Amino acid sequence: MRHSILLLAVALAPVAIASPSAASRIKAAAPSAIPVPLRQPVTLDQDRTPASLAQAEPQGDPVMPAAPSGVPSEAEKTAALAKEAQNPIANLISLPFQNNTNFGVRPQGQRTQNVLNIQPVIPVPLSKDLLLVTRTIVPVIYQPTSASGNEGEFGLGDINPSFFFVPRTTSNITWGVGPTFVLPTATKSFTGQGKWSAGPTGVVLVTTKRMVFGALANNVWSFAGSRDRQSVNQLLIQPFFNYNFSKGWYLTASPIITANWEAENGDEQWTVPIGGGFGRVFAIGEQKVNASLQAFWNVVKPDGAGDWTLRAQFQFLFPR
Repeated sequence: MRHSILLLAVALAPVAIASPSAASRIKAAAPSAIPVPLRQPVTLDQDRTPASLAQAEPQGDPVMPAAPSGVPSEAEKTAALAKEAQNPIANLISLPFQNNTNFGVRPQGQRTQNVLNIQPVIPVPLSKDLLLVTRTIVPVIYQPTSASGNEGEFGLGDINPSFFFVPRTTSNITWGVGPTFVLPTATKSFTGQGKWSAGPTGVVLVTTKRMVFGALANNVWSFAGSRDRQSVNQLLIQPFFNYNFSKGWYLTASPIITANWEAENGDEQWTVPIGGGFGRVFAIGEQKVNASLQAFWNVVKPDGAGDWTLRAQFQFLFPR
């Protein structure tokens, strides 16, 4: 019996040694107190760069971040502003100074007349679908010696405010209509008509990738004023064409065609100039401006009108 028990103990001893006890099994299953990252093997392989450092190291020349998608470049902003400046009813506050020098004014000798038009343009939103654009012409005139022998006169002319009701649209065709007035504000007899006048005005234009073209027109009739002065019935048509290049440069033509329906018999009613010029939209510091120069030859004109006109314009732009 003893021998049997002894043999059984010898046979089970290796199994007991190979199998861990319950306590040891619980201890092995318990998690380590050392954080996982610190339990990773530490290597001294200097040929291997950690991924986080590899991503931070520049590869060749640094690359500048691209402009956010949908943000216009400076060239695109200048091109858009040039088109707005060429649109007489744009939603753009501007202050143009337009100087017209008329050469060869008759009847007494070859004289020169000068008309400086100060033309503030102020758009006023009436609703989300309608815009009111006010355009006011304040002329400062030098009128040379007249046929009666009077000396040349310098002074304020008749102020001409116009009001255009412009529907807001995403179309490339824009139009506006409204009233226009002529106020007898002249400080000298030869720099104004001495009459209160009014009538309709309108403008239509088309804008494409490179061009802005259209026409402005009005007709005014006198209804009050000095009885000693001639009645007023005048038509004005101003077609305009602009072709835009890069960097704000453009070609332009905007002749002013007029008809005096009250002209005396035998005198030409129409004044029809032809010509054009060039211009550019640019910045002086932070101030955006539009400058242009045009020349026109009068192919049809009354006897007393000048032969040709040089027009220089400098326009301050105030984009929103």
